[in-house]
Amino acid sequence: MSPAGAVVSRRTSLLATLALLGMTASWGSTFFLIKDLLERVPTLDFLAVRFAIATLAMVIVAPRAVSRLSRESRRHAMVLGLVYGLAQILQTAGLAHTPASVSGFITGMYVVLTPLLAAVLLRTRIGAMTWTAVALATGGLAVLSLDGLSVGYGEAITFVSAILYALHIVGLGAWSDARQALGMSIVQIGVIAVVCTVATAPDGIVLPQTGGDWASVVYMALVAGALALLGQTWAQAHLSPTRTAVIMSMEPVFAATFAVWLGGEATTSRMIGGGLMVLTAMLVVELRPPRSQGPGGPHPDPDDGPIEGQVPHIAV
Repeated sequence: MSPAGAVVSRRTSLLATLALLGMTASWGSTFFLIKDLLERVPTLDFLAVRFAIATLAMVIVAPRAVSRLSRESRRHAMVLGLVYGLAQILQTAGLAHTPASVSGFITGMYVVLTPLLAAVLLRTRIGAMTWTAVALATGGLAVLSLDGLSVGYGEAITFVSAILYALHIVGLGAWSDARQALGMSIVQIGVIAVVCTVATAPDGIVLPQTGGDWASVVYMALVAGALALLGQTWAQAHLSPTRTAVIMSMEPVFAATFAVWLGGEATTSRMIGGGLMVLTAMLVVELRPPRSQGPGGPHPDPDDGPIEGQVPHIAV
């Protein structure tokens, strides 16, 4: 790769990292909103309405984006949406049987599961520096979340949801195309909306009743839903799945920050210590030494995923 090409690649990588941070910040900002909203609206009903609004908004903004997708990209996006939708339902069901803090930690285990699945499915070589970052992020999540951990039905199905979230990240890493990010995002969100609606429709759908609740749902649909998934789909066309997972582990750090800033919660030493560990993990994968230069050009970094020229592939 020429020096100019390396600069462009590094700049694109930085923009992709910032897009993922923006996405995780938007997700983190919703925790205290969701906690309040779910006192009046059942969880699956909320998810169905949220993703239906997100789908409608994206179709209105870009009505032809889906038609421009290749048949293969459309099929991939449907699979990814199904995986993500099932993960949402299992995580929600698990919350009924396990404390929220434990659920958050187990869900965050996608940080560990992503490199394992990437190694198996994409044949990605994971370097020691990235494994160090994964361990730091996992430790930080434990410090942030856990006061104790027992394993039962709720924990088990929450762990299955973590596996599905990791599969979604790996799948996006293999299948995302920056040029088709918008169309793939619309299909994914549409499938998520269908999955959540099918899961809750037999009991009827409870809608928000106040202007404030509708404002919260619309914010979570448009910013933390449509824009967030679009940002992730585009970013993962430029970043490896493992690097993506470590960056996304910043979500509980943002959640704690917003809880203190807007939710009135007190700052604790666990928040500070766990947050610093997760932040360090992200910096480790972002600031690791660049690829070494040799007579044949830059040597591939094993943490970056498949070697250039090798297209990752997951059969469906």
